[in-house]
Amino acid sequence: MTPFSRRIEILPASQDQMPILANLLQLYIHDFTEFVDLDTERFSYPHLPCYWSEPDRHPFLVKLKGKLAGFVLVKKESGSPPFWDMAEFFILRKYRRQGIGTRVAQEVWGLFPGQWQVRVMSSNTPGNHFWSRAVSGFTGEPVHPACNEKNGASWHVFSFQSKPKP
Repeated sequence: MTPFSRRIEILPASQDQMPILANLLQLYIHDFTEFVDLDTERFSYPHLPCYWSEPDRHPFLVKLKGKLAGFVLVKKESGSPPFWDMAEFFILRKYRRQGIGTRVAQEVWGLFPGQWQVRVMSSNTPGNHFWSRAVSGFTGEPVHPACNEKNGASWHVFSFQSKPKP
């Protein structure tokens, strides 16, 4: 258990908190400019309103000791079989490398039992290390992501099962 375990909150975001998520998304995309050439003038996330209008999308704010620490966007994909997708995941830099992100990811996976998928840009080496550790810690097994090409980008895809809590 990390020293922050009891002070981390993963809270469903209400629709009136959409501007908070939109602001955090700006920081999120700023971080991605390290791995991919993106226009940072103004990043828009057109699917953000869908998280309050579609039943298979779930927005969360992450707080540590009552202070905003990040967000998680989860959606269910209608594959065969359907699976949960960690659409977006962000922890503020000042809270990274303390076990907080791992704890948040694992708690979110526990909220939604079933098949899961986490996609990470191949160029995002720190992200790939993080997700590999988080997923293997959750499943108790080593993970071997599949490589996937989509829209000219290379991705690592972590697939695993989350079992219902007894």
